[in-house]
Amino acid sequence: MEKTTTVVPFRQVDSVDDPLTEIAREGARRMLAVAMGVEADAFVAQHSGVALPDGRQRVVRHGHGPMRRIQTGVGPLEVQRPKVRDRADVPEAEKIRFTSVILPRWARRSKSLDALLPVLYLRGISTGDFQEALAGLLGKDAPNLSPSVIGRLTAAWEGEYDAWRRRDLSARRYVYIWADGVYLQARMEPIAECMLVVIGATPEGKKELVGFQVGTRESAQSWRELLVDLKARGLAVAPELAVGDGALGFWKALEEVFPSTRHQRCWVHKVVNVLNAVPNSMALQVKRDLNEITRAPDRAAATLALDTFVQKYGAKYEKAVACLERDRDALLAFFDFPAEHWDHLRTANPIESVFATVRHRTVRTKGALSQHTALLMVFKLLMAASRTWRRLKGQNQLPKVITGVTFRDGVEVTTTSEQRAA
Repeated sequence: MEKTTTVVPFRQVDSVDDPLTEIAREGARRMLAVAMGVEADAFVAQHSGVALPDGRQRVVRHGHGPMRRIQTGVGPLEVQRPKVRDRADVPEAEKIRFTSVILPRWARRSKSLDALLPVLYLRGISTGDFQEALAGLLGKDAPNLSPSVIGRLTAAWEGEYDAWRRRDLSARRYVYIWADGVYLQARMEPIAECMLVVIGATPEGKKELVGFQVGTRESAQSWRELLVDLKARGLAVAPELAVGDGALGFWKALEEVFPSTRHQRCWVHKVVNVLNAVPNSMALQVKRDLNEITRAPDRAAATLALDTFVQKYGAKYEKAVACLERDRDALLAFFDFPAEHWDHLRTANPIESVFATVRHRTVRTKGALSQHTALLMVFKLLMAASRTWRRLKGQNQLPKVITGVTFRDGVEVTTTSEQRAA
């Protein structure tokens, strides 16, 4: 006789009844199993022509490995990795071995989660709070995310950083570079140090992280060490244009290492510097007048707007005008490059936007990052952010810049246009 009960189970506080998520996880698990099976079958088919002395196929499917749990973006998935057997009687070193690209032998997390962890940390979540923060996504038990695991990940990131900074650059070419030194309120050493960052644009219009290291302030020596290192590892061809703020250390080092590279001052930094030299009551009007210069359609209009600015504010705000006049030529260098690239060349914001998140982390934790941890975390954040960096507009113009085609006011100079100008 079946027993009945009047006990009603109460839902636990940390449990989530979400059929949609469960369906998504089950679908992902099945798709993963099918994908790994296809991968193993393709490997066996690739070696189907290899036979044993008795005529049997040497490489065959051999069941599955033990069930294991993988942490993914849709939560934990229980999967079995397909096994492939080499039936030849040969030493272990000569065996044909199958290694899954989809699910490596010792993988316990998807790569997207490894990229997520430094972002969460920089957003202000401490290592001890990862499991609680990700419980809704990965399940309340969420293994492989303990503080000790995070520590091991940091060690792995250090290996990635060391390999990245030693990579060969002989096959790389960068048309433009953006450079900036960013200070963090981390537990840095008594000497003021900052992150020196260089981003480059390839001939295909893709932005890449080129150089990254800790330097002593933004001194010429620190920048020189970074640029010399890039050149020593194969970056022999100088960029056509470098974009950065007014830090004298970078420009001095650039003149020594890549003397042919032209200079473009960042307009965002310059506007901030000029506004610092005028009262707040004048800031809005001054900013409008500066925008008239930077958004001018050609060099002549920009020069006229700049001269007007000097006449308008020179008598009363001498420091603001001197700040602008000091870099007049470098501020207008972008007019000698394709107009499609102007939005990219007027500012070093590709670097500043990434470091906004890093600064948020150091403020939230009141400088809880050590210098070494900050370096590794920022490196991982930069590498993760680089996947979404906006490509340069007008990619078809980049080969022309490389070959030395002359541009005037953003337009390619041809024989006909030169005759008209004459």
